[in-house]
Amino acid sequence: MKAKDLKGKTIAFAASGGLDSCTITHWLTQQGVKVVCFTADLAQPDESDFSAIEKRMRACGAVDFVKMPLQDEMAAAGIEGIQAQTLYEGRYWCTTPLGRQVTTKGLVRAVKKKGIKIISHGATGRGNDQVRFQLIANMLDPSLSVYAPWRDEEFLNRFGGRLQMIEYCEQHDLPIKATREKPYSTDANLLGLTHEAGQLESLQTPAHFVTPEMGVWPEKAPDKSEQVTIRFEKGAPVSINGKKTDALAALKLANEIGGKHAVGIGLHLVENRFVGIKSRGVYEAPGMELLGTAYAFLLQLVLDRRAREMFDALSATLTKQLYQGYWNDLATRMGRKAIAETAELITGIVTVSLYKGHVSYVASADVPHSLFSNDGSMEAEGSFDHKDSEGFLGVLGVHARALAKVGQIKSD
Repeated sequence: MKAKDLKGKTIAFAASGGLDSCTITHWLTQQGVKVVCFTADLAQPDESDFSAIEKRMRACGAVDFVKMPLQDEMAAAGIEGIQAQTLYEGRYWCTTPLGRQVTTKGLVRAVKKKGIKIISHGATGRGNDQVRFQLIANMLDPSLSVYAPWRDEEFLNRFGGRLQMIEYCEQHDLPIKATREKPYSTDANLLGLTHEAGQLESLQTPAHFVTPEMGVWPEKAPDKSEQVTIRFEKGAPVSINGKKTDALAALKLANEIGGKHAVGIGLHLVENRFVGIKSRGVYEAPGMELLGTAYAFLLQLVLDRRAREMFDALSATLTKQLYQGYWNDLATRMGRKAIAETAELITGIVTVSLYKGHVSYVASADVPHSLFSNDGSMEAEGSFDHKDSEGFLGVLGVHARALAKVGQIKSD
């Protein structure tokens, strides 16, 4: 789909209010397209004044502006990510993939009320977000068409990159926040911030080049550790340090506490994008890291060996599905149902210690489904009898000896 095909038509544009949003909205308006901007309230820490976003987008030519209140949905998605331990290629909690899922789902729902049949976004043709916006929208409403300016030759001929967009906005006196001096771009929601592009595209640029917005770097964190006690009920954090919480309140409080101690701040990751190229990002996710690590400690107590193996396989699959934009298909629904069954067993209290970016286990209590007992003790207690292992090892030894006898074992 090209801009020339949209002349005289109304489209729904997913607008963050940033440089891309302003440039694309104005450029499309100049092409005779009627642009309705839809902005998601994801409790993003870097933008809370939605009236300012509306003002900017209308100044750029938007014929209407719709704010989508999605804070609770964003929080619920975050808790599900914690339950599934959706960590991509290291410690990246997939905060943006979760945000795109919530945003696109909200957008599809909102445009239906407006009767708009074409949606648009500012994701580049080199990234993951274009895939997420498109696949999620296609799955949720196959009747919708998707226009991506960064895949439109006419748009690409006009805008080679960020600098040309800034020059365009300055030329047309558009109220952008971006400046030539800002050395990277940021995308945010309740769960975390992703920093990329600009000078971060050079591997000679250290992660510490980024200024954290949800916390501090470890060297600026307090010199004294802090203990945090979290109670989970059926996989959900219901209280932190004795204060009752719902999903949204838990993540906000965990962001505050974790960020203060540099938890989940500044993860450097050179990752494999879905389109087949590598990109470099610096991530922040203090609340996800704090709650997710505490949750992982409870998983260790509850899951037996076979359940643990199945959980890890499902977690890896769901993480890939989420990252690539397949969060609504059959494979994902199957995996999510299995993870939900696991979450039903995760009830208990866990205390952790936070110190300069680290989350350490302190204690756990009231975990009704825990398999940990004194059977594993090195002392003379529990119901496990050492002598029973004689027969156990005898049976295992039959196979071990057989491997050696038929020449399948090679000694160094």
